[in-house]
Amino acid sequence: MNDWLPIAVSIPAASYLLGSIPFGLLLSTLLGRGDVRRAGSGNIGATNVARVAGPLAGILTLVLDATKGSAAVLFADYLSSGNSSWMMLAGLFALIGHCFPIWLKFKGGKGVATAAGVFLILCPAALLGSLILFIIFVAFWRYVSLGSIAAATAMPLLIYFLWAPHSPSHHAPPVLVDFGSLAAALLIVYKHDANLQRLVEGTEPRFSFGNKKDSE
Repeated sequence: MNDWLPIAVSIPAASYLLGSIPFGLLLSTLLGRGDVRRAGSGNIGATNVARVAGPLAGILTLVLDATKGSAAVLFADYLSSGNSSWMMLAGLFALIGHCFPIWLKFKGGKGVATAAGVFLILCPAALLGSLILFIIFVAFWRYVSLGSIAAATAMPLLIYFLWAPHSPSHHAPPVLVDFGSLAAALLIVYKHDANLQRLVEGTEPRFSFGNKKDSE
């Protein structure tokens, strides 16, 4: 058996299954708030969980969803001895698992927190840049969804320019990292399709610390 075959099978499979764990739904159920998909926006992400089950549950969901992405990348890091292409592939499959979990008939979250966990390990500087962009958009326009879309679409460019090289002779990320970050951005934008439609129509609720009707 080729040395790469176990890695080629185990990394995507394990990453997808890890990403598919619906922490938001589990926390909401454990806290006695029922199925989070039947309340608020119907999303299993942190914002809707906070709306339905309270701020603590929302924060825990955010942390756990991000941890899924980070754990998948670290798992690939261990198996591949630090190969960034395999790490990117693991992160992408974790994101796919979160967005299309087999346990929930492939209807999952929007992937923002999980992607953040992925890029926290792959390129912290790029994640910081996207986080700053997210804060700016939300602060000025008060749309969480718009901030998420802006941060996601900027990530491939941020990765390209802020990639931390693994050796002095390589300053750009591997091709698979470039394509993987682009695929992750496109997936997140796709999962925000309903938000984009509401933004165009002018019906997307704005974020407010005193208003629970934000729609992310």
